[in-house]
Amino acid sequence: MAELRTLARPYAKAAFQAAQDQQQLAEWSEALTVAGQITANEVIRQLLANPGMDEQKKADLILETAEVKVSDGVRNFFTILAENRRLALLPEIAALFNTYRADLERTVDIDVTTAFELSDEQQQKLAQALSTKLERQVSLAASMDKSLIGGVIVRTGDLVIDASVRGKLKKLAETLGS
Repeated sequence: MAELRTLARPYAKAAFQAAQDQQQLAEWSEALTVAGQITANEVIRQLLANPGMDEQKKADLILETAEVKVSDGVRNFFTILAENRRLALLPEIAALFNTYRADLERTVDIDVTTAFELSDEQQQKLAQALSTKLERQVSLAASMDKSLIGGVIVRTGDLVIDASVRGKLKKLAETLGS
C-alpha cells in the first residue's frame, strides 16, 4: 500500500496543482473520486491489467463509466495516466488529492462512535469543540456502538482518540497483565 501511495503522490500533486491553476478543485475532486471508486472494483482492476487492451481505451472507458462532465485538463490527465500505465493508481491518487484539498480548505472529516445516540445539539457542540481544537472546519459523522459501554471514540485520518469505557478497561487489563 505504501508503495502505491509513493507511486501515486507525484500524479496527485500534479493534478492538485493543475486543479488549483484552473480554479477547478471541486470538478477535479469529483472526477478523481468517482474514477477511483470505479477502478477499485475488482472487475475493472482485471480489465486494467489486460495487456491486450489499448491504454487510451481504458482511460476513455473509466471516464465514460464515471458519467461526470470533465474539462480538457482532466481528460489530459487521464491520458497521461494511461500512457504511463498508471490508471490502477486512481484510488490512491484520489485519496491524496482529497487530502491536499482538505488541507488547503482547512477542513476535516471526523467519525465519532458513541455508546449512545447523540442528539443534534450534542453533535453540534462536539463538532464546535473539535473545530476549535483542530483549527479546522469539521464535518462530523456519528455512529453508535453499544459495546463501548460508555464514552466516545473519535477518528480522523491517523488520529484516534479512544475515550470509551471499553478502551479504558482494555488499557487497565494490559497494565495489570504486565
